[in-house]
Amino acid sequence: MPRPPEPALRRARPTPRDLRADVWLAGGLLVAAVLSTALGSVSGVFGDETAGVEWALLYAVALTAPLAVRRRFPEIVAVIVSAAFFVAVSARIPEIYVGNVAIFIAMYTVGAWVEDRRRAAIVRIAIIVGMFIWLLATTFQAATAPTEEGLSRVGLFSPFVAFMLIQFLVNAAFFGGAYYMGDRAWAAALERADLERRTDELEREREVTAAQAVALDRVRIARELHDVVAHHVSAMGVQAGAARAVMDRDPDAARDALRGVEGSARSALDELRHLLETLRTTDAESGDPSTIGLENIGELVAHASATGLPTTFQVVGDPVDVPAVVQVNAFRIAQESLTNARRHGGPGTTADVRLRYTPDALELEVTDTGRGRGEFRPGLGIVGMRERAAASGGELEVGPRERGGFLVRLRAPLRAGAVAP
Repeated sequence: MPRPPEPALRRARPTPRDLRADVWLAGGLLVAAVLSTALGSVSGVFGDETAGVEWALLYAVALTAPLAVRRRFPEIVAVIVSAAFFVAVSARIPEIYVGNVAIFIAMYTVGAWVEDRRRAAIVRIAIIVGMFIWLLATTFQAATAPTEEGLSRVGLFSPFVAFMLIQFLVNAAFFGGAYYMGDRAWAAALERADLERRTDELEREREVTAAQAVALDRVRIARELHDVVAHHVSAMGVQAGAARAVMDRDPDAARDALRGVEGSARSALDELRHLLETLRTTDAESGDPSTIGLENIGELVAHASATGLPTTFQVVGDPVDVPAVVQVNAFRIAQESLTNARRHGGPGTTADVRLRYTPDALELEVTDTGRGRGEFRPGLGIVGMRERAAASGGELEVGPRERGGFLVRLRAPLRAGAVAP
């Protein structure tokens, strides 16, 4: 199935803190522009051609006030600031420093905040081209003006030409830096947005994984409770029925059957207690997943025989080390198989348990001679046995036999790394 495309990254919108910072920036630059204009007027930057103070104050406001909304309307702010700078220099307003700072900030903001990258490039390139056309025009006017004042124009590389080249280089570096830094800020913002998105995805995946772990724990608890309760309760039912049947004519036999019921009840409580202790213990504190194992299958067979299901037990091959998980699962599969044989086999049913060790696998086979179970429909018990077989890295064969009865066969590999987690 093709993977769905990832959503397009978008830069985070400006926060109220960002917008407040823009207002403070505009206010600070306004004060700086007023001071710069006043000092420029006193120093006579443009000589006798200096504009009046009222025009200087109007320029300071037109230059800096739009920066208060620079992140909301970056293209409009850049155009207004550039136009104000052009008019101010043309009108000889004595302010030449804060205007450069304002243009740089406006150009940078367009590159850093406009989502339509094509429009951002067009606006900045248009401003840069307009500024350089203006610079070329003023350079041509200065070069052709009929005056002998200022720098010498004699020679191919005269002081005047050198000064003009410096102006071009400085402006190229100025606008190029604003363009580049704006694009870098945009790319960095996208990287942060991507990192935040991936962090959110990982957090959601962690929550899903935690929920799945809880669900798996519930399934494991339900499976363990089913195995423990079904086995012992079915045995108690058989023993209680036997005690009721012989209570009047053979009190001693009834007493023995009731002792069996008591023993089954205590065994069930012990296993339930151990199960609860295992669930309350962290993985780091717990050792084996359970104290039951292959050595307990003999006791299981003896208990089945004592509760009305004659069962034989045979071990084939030399015992080898078996992973604890495989041992627990094999025991529970044998327990569930004998429980089903006792419950569904009918009178006179016998069972046989065979544990076989091979060089590369452990095989457990439980058969019975019951009358059959009609149409075979796997229940929760068989589903649990299949899950245990899969958890052991093996396979399970379950179903009626051709010659009658029922067969459960587990084959679990013993190779290193064969057991699935």
